[in-house]
Amino acid sequence: MGFELDAFSDARIDADFLEWLVDVHSASIHRHFSRLWDYYANPTVEVTGATAAERKVGQTGRSYVQAQEAGLPFRITGVARQAQFGAFDARAIKDIQRKEVVIENDIAWRVNAAADFLFGKPISIASKAPDGRRRSEIEAILRAVFAANGGLGFFQDMAVLGSVYGFVDCFVRPPSTLLDQHFTSHSNRTCPLATVLQLAQAIGLELIEAPRALPVLDEDDYRVITHYVQHFCQKKNTVNRKNSFLSRLLATSGQRSDTRQVVTVTEITSAQYWQRYEDKELVAEGSMPWGFLPVVHIQNIAQPYYYEGVSDVEPLIPLQDELNTRLSDRANRITFQSFKMYLGKGIEGFEDKPIAPGRMWCTDNPEASIQEFGGDAAAPSESSHIAEIREALDKASGVTPVVAGVLKDKLGNLTSAVALRLTFMGMLSKNERKRHTYSEGVRQICRMVLSMLDTAGIYASSEDERDVEVVFASPLPENVVEKLQEAQIKRDLGVPTEQVLRELGYETTAEQNT
Repeated sequence: MGFELDAFSDARIDADFLEWLVDVHSASIHRHFSRLWDYYANPTVEVTGATAAERKVGQTGRSYVQAQEAGLPFRITGVARQAQFGAFDARAIKDIQRKEVVIENDIAWRVNAAADFLFGKPISIASKAPDGRRRSEIEAILRAVFAANGGLGFFQDMAVLGSVYGFVDCFVRPPSTLLDQHFTSHSNRTCPLATVLQLAQAIGLELIEAPRALPVLDEDDYRVITHYVQHFCQKKNTVNRKNSFLSRLLATSGQRSDTRQVVTVTEITSAQYWQRYEDKELVAEGSMPWGFLPVVHIQNIAQPYYYEGVSDVEPLIPLQDELNTRLSDRANRITFQSFKMYLGKGIEGFEDKPIAPGRMWCTDNPEASIQEFGGDAAAPSESSHIAEIREALDKASGVTPVVAGVLKDKLGNLTSAVALRLTFMGMLSKNERKRHTYSEGVRQICRMVLSMLDTAGIYASSEDERDVEVVFASPLPENVVEKLQEAQIKRDLGVPTEQVLRELGYETTAEQNT
């Protein structure tokens, strides 16, 4: 069966375009974004078969291959692999032996360090409602929503996904109880705060993986999403009873096969309607009473004229491949040169004689000789090249080893805040750019949540009351005494107590607000 799109009367979507989107475009999107994730996570695949390529891998004593090996030349791996990382699928290159493969994942720790700088400490969400009691209630509702969806872990996951893929989408999913409340309790606008908090905690904030996101953008404005399409494979909690050829082949080779049933899911959502398909068969649909598309799009770093933002991983891939190549070359050289070898001439049975201290050989051949060669030798150009690659990674990512706490050389006096800021200048400037995009995304999520509660008749709020301010904690270590003195000076200058306490990281109460 095909897609039945007549229900989307608010903004019609072409059926042929949707077919192309899920059948053709989704495959290329999945390949692109899966490659970015593989370079970040660098997963391993076990190799237990008996093909020529798998035997080459087994010669090194390692029964696995890593994702970043896809960027190494054939002269090192000895096999030609497909560009997409997944199950081990490679063919052996004739007359090329597999060398020592060294993978140093310089991408993962940089991405994680950037996420720690952005959301390493809890953020504060302050309501801009003019009434103090309302501000306290709104902030309590929003804290309950984010706490129910993982709290700080939600924001850290958001930062990692955005850093890897260049963007992250958040789908705000209200529960069915909220929809029932909308259709049955329009007149009830005075729910107790405890009831509001309970219903708000049921609102789901789903972070959408980039490979499954297929947004349909407005033809005249790339910033407007008319339809949000998700296309992915979902494993069911049922077993596929079909005895396929692949499952029989894996069983005979001793490998375990996943026999769970898998369905292809396609979800289409607009501002007025939604549908869910499984294997292109309509299984669920319904109206959207909120009046807007409940999807928040957040760019990692703003990129004009593109839906996707700037990924932190993509510009590092060529440098990561070069680093892994040179590290593998150095490991191969060390393997050959770190041990001394001996060439014996004219000594009978020399190949069977052990090499050990106190051993002597004798021969009647006056032309006999033992020649020593090998041993590790200095390669300054090689070390310099690897160091320059690491420096290029530092400049391209803006994340230096100092951010991760690695101090190699004397960096001077880092006890003052000014010295720390100068040291982390690149990281802090990039972090400020991210704060703008992510804080705007969090504000949109808060506005959508409050709007849904208002539409459902659970907690009334005006458009002005739904605006919030996102306050980030400083990622740098700070002197508590200096911070308190600064807060006291601000208080003496007339800065509201609520704002001063918020900057210090303290939660405000209704009594303090009034």
